[in-house]
Amino acid sequence: MSATGTVIRIGTRKSKLALAQTELVAALLRQFHPELEAPDAIEIVPISTTGDEVTDRPLYDIGGKGLFIKELEEALLSKSIDLAVHSAKDMESYIIEDLAIACFLEREDPRDAFISSSVANFDALPEGARVGTSSVRRTAQLKHLRPDIEIVPFRGNVQTRLKKLEDGDADATLLAVAGLNRLGMAERITDILSPDVFLPAAGQGAIGIEIRAGDAHTHALLAPLNHPPTELAVRAERAMLATLDGSCRTPIGAYATLDDQTLHLTGALYAEDGSEGVRLSESGSAADPEALGTAVGQALKTMAGHLLP
Repeated sequence: MSATGTVIRIGTRKSKLALAQTELVAALLRQFHPELEAPDAIEIVPISTTGDEVTDRPLYDIGGKGLFIKELEEALLSKSIDLAVHSAKDMESYIIEDLAIACFLEREDPRDAFISSSVANFDALPEGARVGTSSVRRTAQLKHLRPDIEIVPFRGNVQTRLKKLEDGDADATLLAVAGLNRLGMAERITDILSPDVFLPAAGQGAIGIEIRAGDAHTHALLAPLNHPPTELAVRAERAMLATLDGSCRTPIGAYATLDDQTLHLTGALYAEDGSEGVRLSESGSAADPEALGTAVGQALKTMAGHLLP
């Protein structure tokens, strides 16, 4: 137990990737707070989520991407955990009352990885190739770039999707580079898709840590873990998503970068079948990332609001 007698309970999904991300958070907490170095000072609490348990249907059929965090938020509210570790891209654009995002860890590579055992890169896919994904964002961008591609539904964790690829269910698949890096599986990447061509999801590659609003003690523990450039970029991306009221049924891409005191945000909105798409880049002050995100979201809505549900 820690020197203060306090045990920090960290909630996480049960997947290998989620547990790897949580171990990273625990290691950083120990690094910044020596009193937490005792073996029992930090307790990792794996929690089953509906999003993990139901893998035979698209997310939008069972309630959306929030199903990856719903049970974790319930555990926070019931005080059975003190903080929850999330992939930022799995978080709804609005945080429920009584909860707050305490920090964002430094962002990993935000890009999408192309994985195939038969071709060297996306451009080399033959006519009518099968690509496995259940992401509406990836599906729409794939079809927008290559209308001839056949989309094969792929749900499940990283290992499950790679096994489906090995079994010949598809010619290629797309996964987040960040997840493969954190799992020590970067060697599985065949090629990496540039955000100039293929936009990632809002928050992709970032880890967000959620706590109870008003929990000053836990917030103070997490403060040294926050990476300001990541926080500013993800806040802009999430504000854009919120302005579009984006759900897991809406193909939306977003990617922000920080250059000194200027944020650059690119957003895109697509039809579900990829037949239409608009893309926009704007810059704004890092002092107000939400203003930039809102402006880009409103511009996209004006340009292509008919693509929204």
